[in-house]
Amino acid sequence: MKTLHVGIASYEDMKARTLAIARGETKPKKDDPTVWFTSVESFAKVLSQRNQALLDLIAKQKPGSLTELETLSGRAKSNLSRTLKTMARYGLVELADGDHGKIVPRVRYDRITLDMPVLSQ
Repeated sequence: MKTLHVGIASYEDMKARTLAIARGETKPKKDDPTVWFTSVESFAKVLSQRNQALLDLIAKQKPGSLTELETLSGRAKSNLSRTLKTMARYGLVELADGDHGKIVPRVRYDRITLDMPVLSQ
């Protein structure tokens, strides 16, 4: 597996960075964040202790469907679906098509690094 590099920046800062990259004024470095959150709180919510345990469960048990994950985790399928869709938007999980129309969750990273400013710029 691999490491996901996450950054914390305001929407305005993320937009300015993206535009600078598009204009060729900035070149992303290899270890620059590839996923961005607008606050530490939003990062913490997506990667709560409960959600970290869910990622660990998916990585270790490799469920073949959301129904199987529901049984393994004890969480309602509707809650799992919502949580996994959020995680998929941030690239933390992949929701692959399985047999007979089943959705198969897969963890994409085994490590996450967080890059955030401590001082205002």
